[in-house]
Amino acid sequence: MGKTLFTFGYEGLTLERFIRRLEAAGVETVLDVRELPLSHKPGFSKTALAEALRKAGLAYAHLPALGCPKPIRQRYKADGDWPAYMRAFKMHLARQKEALGDLVSRANGTRACLLCFEADFKRCHRSAVAEAARRAGGPAVVHLSAQ
Repeated sequence: MGKTLFTFGYEGLTLERFIRRLEAAGVETVLDVRELPLSHKPGFSKTALAEALRKAGLAYAHLPALGCPKPIRQRYKADGDWPAYMRAFKMHLARQKEALGDLVSRANGTRACLLCFEADFKRCHRSAVAEAARRAGGPAVVHLSAQ
């Protein structure tokens, strides 16, 4: 099997289950694509998450430019219009050439996984990030689930 870029949302998982799933998939590096790497779930904010991953032998990097900007998130929260959300996010993503290049380089050099909150990759911006990386020369994309 060639290189793979995984994606995974931690919604509904404990930190321990999340890390076990990453290990089972052979992930080496977690690439956090939340604009603000904060969480109400214990262990999933940037510093605590990076430390837990380090203890498990996994690398961590935060790529904030590939997160969804607050105005786009707020508009979606107000109107629930997913197609409009994705159009706006993809316009933002198209302007993130340097960050996308960094992601492609990392994903081609290690078994990487994009991290975000939402369990359903079909309703998360990380799917658009992964597809943009693939089109820019990144590896094949596999969306992980809790199972």
